Amino acid sequence: MYIIKGIVATVLVAALPLAALAASEEALAKSKGCLACHTVDKKVIGPAYKDVAAKYKSDKGAEANLVKSVTTGSSGKWGQIPMPANNVTEAEAKKLVAWILSL
Repeated sequence: MYIIKGIVATVLVAALPLAALAASEEALAKSKGCLACHTVDKKVIGPAYKDVAAKYKSDKGAEANLVKSVTTGSSGKWGQIPMPANNVTEAEAKKLVAWILSL
């Protein structure tokens, strides 16, 4: 019984930094205006971030392509509404894309 409690406690403690990282990336998305058009789990104007992650799950070049889309904008990937270029640095775009692909 003590072993199981110890394992559960270890898993929970290990998950805390991941939860904090996800919260900071979501805060970055909010501060950059991304959440005006996207949410994690449902389509708004743009696709849900979970749908983006699912679409690019097996795409080896997804991170680079999505960083480019975030920084320069894109159109035609998810319908007729284009995504404008975002006011983010390359490093911020990489953080956002890594977070999105982790969902």
